[in-house]
Parts: sequence; C-alpha cells; structure tokens
Amino acid sequence: MMNNLLIMPILIPLFAGMMLILFKQHILLQRALGVIALILTGASAAALIRRIETEGIQTLQLGGWQAPYGISLVADMFSVLLVLTASIVAIGCLLFAFRTIGRERESNYFYPLVLFLITGVNGSFLTGDLFNLYVFFELLLIASYVLVSLGGTKIQLREAMTYVIINVISSSFFLVAIGYLYSMAGTLNLAHLSLRVEEAGQDGLLTAAALLLLMVLAIKAGLFLFYWLPGAYSAPPAAAAALFAALLTKVGIYAIIRIFTLVFVHHPQITHMAIGILAALTMLLGGLGASGYWDIKKILTYNVIIGAGFILAGLAAFSLEGLAGSVYYLIHDMISKALVFLIGGTMIHLTGTSDLKNMSGLIRTHPVLGWIFFTAAMALAGIPPLSGFLGKVYITAGTFESGSYWLGGIGLFASMMILYSVLKIFMNAFWGETVLSKEEEKGTTKGLMLPIVAFAAFTVILGAGAEWFFPYAEMAAKGLLNPDLYIDAVFAGNPVP
Repeated sequence: MMNNLLIMPILIPLFAGMMLILFKQHILLQRALGVIALILTGASAAALIRRIETEGIQTLQLGGWQAPYGISLVADMFSVLLVLTASIVAIGCLLFAFRTIGRERESNYFYPLVLFLITGVNGSFLTGDLFNLYVFFELLLIASYVLVSLGGTKIQLREAMTYVIINVISSSFFLVAIGYLYSMAGTLNLAHLSLRVEEAGQDGLLTAAALLLLMVLAIKAGLFLFYWLPGAYSAPPAAAAALFAALLTKVGIYAIIRIFTLVFVHHPQITHMAIGILAALTMLLGGLGASGYWDIKKILTYNVIIGAGFILAGLAAFSLEGLAGSVYYLIHDMISKALVFLIGGTMIHLTGTSDLKNMSGLIRTHPVLGWIFFTAAMALAGIPPLSGFLGKVYITAGTFESGSYWLGGIGLFASMMILYSVLKIFMNAFWGETVLSKEEEKGTTKGLMLPIVAFAAFTVILGAGAEWFFPYAEMAAKGLLNPDLYIDAVFAGNPVP
C-alpha cells in the first residue's frame, strides 16, 4: 500500500536540515525554520496515529519494489508514538537552545545537526529493514558526534573521543551481526527475517547471532556496558544533552524491543532471559552511580541508565502488561528526561556550577523552577498520579506475572535509588539557605521556562489522563505481541518469497 505520509517524518527534517546549511549566518531564520520543520514532523506523526487507529499498520515500499526486495517503511502504533514524542522533545530542546546554546554554536550548524539527528531517530523508528536501521543509526550518531564536540571545550573533546570510539566499535559488530544474519537467512527485511527464523526454528547459530545483535544494541541503549554514557551526556550544553538523554538511548531500546518481539521470539528462555539479566544489572549499577555522585550532570545521566533497564524489564517479562508498561514508561521517560536535563542545565546556568555542594536555597529565588523539579523527581520515581507511576506498575506486574520476581524486586529497589538521587538534588540545591541572590546569579531564567513548563505539563497530563493515553500504549503492546499483523501489513497480500 502506497502511503506517502509515512515518509514525511524522515523527509521533512532531512530537507529542512539541508536547507538550513545554506543560511549559516541567518540565525533567526534557522531558529524559525527549525521549529516549523519539527512541528510539521510532529503533525505528520499525529496524522499517522489517527490513520493507524482506523486502518491498521501503514507501509510504504519505496520505488514500488515489493518486500522483501525493496526498502520498506513500516508505521505501527509503537513506532509512531515514539516519532511523535521525539518531535515534541526536539521542539522543546530547540526553544531552550535559543537562549543557552550561544551564537558560536548556532553559526556552526547546530540547528541543521539537530534536524539530521531527528532524521536518523525517526528513520530508525520507521524502517522495516535491518540494514537501513544500521544506516539511520549511523546518521543520528554522526550528527551526535558533532553535537558532542561542538564548541571545542576540553571536556567535550575528551568525552567525544570515548563516545566516538565506543560507537564505531559497536557499529562494526552491528555490521558483523547483520552479515551473519544475511548469510543464514538470506534477507534483512524484518518481516521476512521473522518468517525465515521461524522456518529455521531459531537454531543455535541464529540464537548466537541474536545474542551478538543484543550485545551491540545494548551498548547503544546504555545497558550494562554504559561506560561511555555519563561523560558523553554531561559534556555538551544542556539543550544537546537533553536531546541525547531523551532520544539516543531510546533508539537502541526501540530496536531491541522491535527485533525481540518480531524476529527472535522462539527461545525466550535464552534471549529474553539475557535481556532481563542486562536490565537488572543496568538498574543496579545505574542506581549506585546516581546515588554516589554529587554532580548534577552525573546524577541525571545515571538516571538515564536506570530508565533504560526499567523499560527493558517489561520486554523481558514478555507479556501484555509488561510490554504495555514499557511502551508507556518509554514515552514518559523521553519527556521527563528532557525535562530534568533542561532544569539541571538551568540550575547550572544560574549558579555557574554543577556541584550540589556549592548551591543551595534556589527555591526562594526560583520557586516555579524548584517545584517543577520536585514534580519531575516524583514522576521519575513513579509516585502517583504522575506519568512514571502507571508504567512502573504495569512493568512490575508483568515481571511478577511471568514469574520473574527477582527482576520486579530489583526494579522496585531501583525506584528507591531514583527517588534518593533526585531528592538529593532537590534538598541540596533548592532547599536550605540561599547562597546566591538574584543579583549575584550568573544567568537568568528569561526565555528558558517555556519548554520546562510545557514538559512538566506533559508529565502531569500523561499521569492524570492515563485513561485517555494508556489505550494507545496497550494497542502498541498488542501489536508487538502479534507479529503476524506486522508481517501481513508488509507483504500486503503478496506471495511471500
């Protein structure tokens, strides 16, 4: 079925980014066109959600070549919910960047790079082909390499080297895994690959390839082997760091969920147990890191790691409740992580430091900022009725239902560590005696509060309005648990080779 709307979330930011390169010195024009492009991208995603509700999964075979010979784009409820959320997050981060990123970075292609990153993110969510997943991954990574180092500070260049080396190595293994799968299955189209793996019975070699692919995607998602993440996410300015925290690891998480609900589902006692172990270790180690540091950036980046583990605990449970909770918590995590990173960046902008021991009493001079951070902290910890609560409840229920009580218990313990780490920020930075008066502050909140308030409102609405939003997550989870729907949509009644 031809559906040109499906390619719009990829083409709009791509062509807008290419256009903005031509207007290097026209900063106001770059800002306006960047926001307009992201609004149009979000609008196309919203239109796709409506179409999926009424017509089912949408597909586009580029060039008219039928699957599995051509390039397939596939939009189901899971992928398009993430495209819409990514657009919302990117708009907020761009608005925050107007006042904080600085003219030097703006004139050195910051806005085109953000749009290219969004192109890679959306392409990863919508591709129906494993090789093109690799291509879109590389597109977003190349944009992120430049964003990490843009500005050329010493810490940025140091962390950029680690970030680039780790991702180049993992991308090499990604290609190796793709090569192995193609040699064994003869296809890289995800729907066709699912059928070929089912026919072969997911033997030992296929399971080994699946575990290699899991290792690669786990590195990109910040699972367990996350050595590169805390430094890379704390080095760039707040607007870029918020984009990274909200989106980059989520692409790896999406890829794991997609592949291990569509392709490698025949030996969950091996593959999904491995995912559960990785999720548990990630939550524990991330919680220890978040609890141990006194640097705002490090605390928040380790919370990104905990969130990745929690989301994949629902996949490890491999039940409707667990997956619905993972989808809902994934959307919450994208928005709430962007929110806390923007607040953290604002706090550093005001005080000139990220060390909690050198700031205090901000709530007296910035009460709105303080109470929004408290709300975000409660959402991250899963306190009702905020957005993190329902996702955590369903993920935990899913782990218990599948008999993985140890995984659910570790998730609850990780939630306590999240609560401790974010309350440490609140009690030390916002509570206590005021250290800086408004006149002594290094910056101002002028122009920064709009995206922060908007993200906070989304967090509250996602929690309080769960009866309206959760059915979409449940619809996405049902689609993930019924891969035949995806396969039938891709082949659209055509004979399968």
